[in-house]
Amino acid sequence: MEELDCVKLIKPFEDLKVGTKGTIVLKYTENDYEVEFFDENHETIDVYTIKGDYLEVYWKFSEHKDK
Repeated sequence: MEELDCVKLIKPFEDLKVGTKGTIVLKYTENDYEVEFFDENHETIDVYTIKGDYLEVYWKFSEHKDK
């Protein structure tokens, strides 16, 4: 997972439900990320520091940045 990849939760985290989507805004380490999560209206819920174990990439920025 890299910065600007789009992710979704694969297990609950704090007040967020499984399936909540977000974007990695900062990669601290290989397993620690800062993610901005959004609701179904694409409004920001909040920004969280979270372990990669909670996340699954569904859209990789690197595969689309040169298009």
